[in-house]
Amino acid sequence: MKPIKTYFFLFFFSINLISEDIEEVIVQGNWRETRLIEEDSSVLVLSSKETQSAPIKHFENLSYLIPNLNFAASDSRARHFQIRGIGERSGYERTPNSAVGFLVDDIDYSGQGGIATTFDVDQIEVHRGPQGSRIGSSAMAGLIYIKTKEPTKEFEGVSEITTGAYGTRNVGIAFGGSAQDDNEDFTYRIALRKDYSDGFRKNLYSGRSDASKKDESTFRLKANWEINSESTIKFLMTQIDLDDPADIWTIDGSLNTLSDRPGMDSQKTDAYGIKFFHETDNFEFQSLTSVTDTNVVLSYDADWGNPATHAPYIYDYFSETQRKRETFSQEFRFLSNLADLDVNKRSEWVLGLHFFESKETNLKNDDGIYGDPLDPYGPYISESSSTSKFSVDNFSIFGNLNYLINDSTTFSLGARWEDSESTYSDSFGESFNPSDKISGGKLSINKILKQDTNIFISIARGYNQGGFNLNLGLDPNSINSNLYYDPEFLTNYELGLNSKIVNLNMNLAAVIFHSDRKDQQVLISTQVDPTDPNTFTFLTQNAAEGTNNGIELEIDFQLSDNLDIFINFGLLKTQIKNWKSRPDLQGRAQAHAPEKSYAIGFNWNLTEQSNLSFDVVGKSSFYYSDSHNNRSKSYFLTNLSYSYFSGQWTYSIWGRNIFDEYYSTRGFYFGNEAPNFIDTLYERHGDPRHMGVTVRYDF
Repeated sequence: MKPIKTYFFLFFFSINLISEDIEEVIVQGNWRETRLIEEDSSVLVLSSKETQSAPIKHFENLSYLIPNLNFAASDSRARHFQIRGIGERSGYERTPNSAVGFLVDDIDYSGQGGIATTFDVDQIEVHRGPQGSRIGSSAMAGLIYIKTKEPTKEFEGVSEITTGAYGTRNVGIAFGGSAQDDNEDFTYRIALRKDYSDGFRKNLYSGRSDASKKDESTFRLKANWEINSESTIKFLMTQIDLDDPADIWTIDGSLNTLSDRPGMDSQKTDAYGIKFFHETDNFEFQSLTSVTDTNVVLSYDADWGNPATHAPYIYDYFSETQRKRETFSQEFRFLSNLADLDVNKRSEWVLGLHFFESKETNLKNDDGIYGDPLDPYGPYISESSSTSKFSVDNFSIFGNLNYLINDSTTFSLGARWEDSESTYSDSFGESFNPSDKISGGKLSINKILKQDTNIFISIARGYNQGGFNLNLGLDPNSINSNLYYDPEFLTNYELGLNSKIVNLNMNLAAVIFHSDRKDQQVLISTQVDPTDPNTFTFLTQNAAEGTNNGIELEIDFQLSDNLDIFINFGLLKTQIKNWKSRPDLQGRAQAHAPEKSYAIGFNWNLTEQSNLSFDVVGKSSFYYSDSHNNRSKSYFLTNLSYSYFSGQWTYSIWGRNIFDEYYSTRGFYFGNEAPNFIDTLYERHGDPRHMGVTVRYDF
């Protein structure tokens, strides 16, 4: 209870401190820009300064700085994230419903976090808690919002090259300005990024040293046209190409693999977006249109070994899923003018409509062979192929009202209603057409206690649509009860504070929250063929309820003009309740929900031409799965970077995990070793010590 008492003290003590204007933080992930201190929920903002200084340009690496945010890297990249212990973990099976929204420039990439390069990014925001009135079912746990650099009227750009251990070779360039020198109404920005690394895993069987390589490319074009003083059109085109092996699992707990048929993770995504903004005297109209086309391959060596490791038994299994997903999104918003007591306008509102369509096709191929040298009948050979098709049509109505009770108090009410119709069919002969009508929303009160000190209390209801367990291949008697799982609902209560305390040169944010989960969606793995322990599959079921409680604290303390210190801390308590099919796990903490997560560090301007940055990030132990009791070990990682500035040039020497901490981010537990197939823990380990050099040129 000591940590809780400490943070309660900090929370309420800070209320009485005097605050004045210091550096302003603007939140861009809502319907309109707002000041961070006016937010009525837990939000952490990473500015371009933080994203620019990070040596590895991917959100996966920056996520360690954010309290109560975790990720599940079960493949080459972290596709799924968990906020406050809520979110998906498997990249292999599941319909495209995500509890954590993931938006890049307002295009929805939920469940596709692997695409999140942070090169040429303006700002990253993590909105914790349900965003039911903001984007609906895709953000029951929260929202990750990435805003890339906007075009400027003046020509400018940046180029960057990085080289480092494990064959790291990264290069990027971004530039833009006005299309014509005499016409500033049309502006553009182009960003290109290529990331390559051999990775740190070696395949001892094949002799390859690039078992976990990264070969990733991103192209982005943004073009803005100011038609007139009232109207603007913004166009976005993004192309993403990821080509990464998935040879990441080991049978001996080391950083080396022994696979004879390494898998492949690949993703190619084309996305297009058009935004139209038009202002009138009384309101603003916004139209956001986007389409995406994604092709994904998920494959892995399902026995994680080779003929030598399995000898004298013949044992070889391989699995591959080819996934094609197409989406269309159209959102219309009407935003009133801002409330202003000086003209007796007490309210401001947002009203919108959202149409969303998604089509997905999965082709899964599995093959395997098992043979006992004493079996006179020879080896057992299995080959299977299955397909599934999924589509969803979603229509939403949403709105939000802010009402100024007085010059220091604001009441807010937001709501969203969704009508979702889905279709599902597969090669097993199953076909369903479920529909859900679901609603969520938010109620809050903001109170300005002092200038730039705001306290809020909020109640939010979030939801996650039901879905299908794809390509189960289960016994026909169990399919009907396991194919479809119900929607999940979450009610979240928050008490929070945002303050800028000028006499201490400190920014402070503190939140206390409690969440109730109903029909909680839990992910388990199960054995398809009772006689073949290798044929496991992922399965989502509903537990009756669960709870998530915790604290989030962020402090940014400017000790002097040259030294800035930050402390980010998250405390999380979770519990699974009333899961009838697994009574042995009732009362246990939820998976991927570490009780403590923290980031402590500083940025120190040693001279006018040099800077030293240092941070320690860490997590406490957490359960790998809802279906077994194996846990990770707690860990902390130490990162260091030194930069030298010379005109437009920046030279950086950096190291991540400089003390070479051995830690894991994901774990499976099942029998995979002939002949007894005893349940064994298999882990996916995090990156070891990584050193490198970066050269940057701003022009």
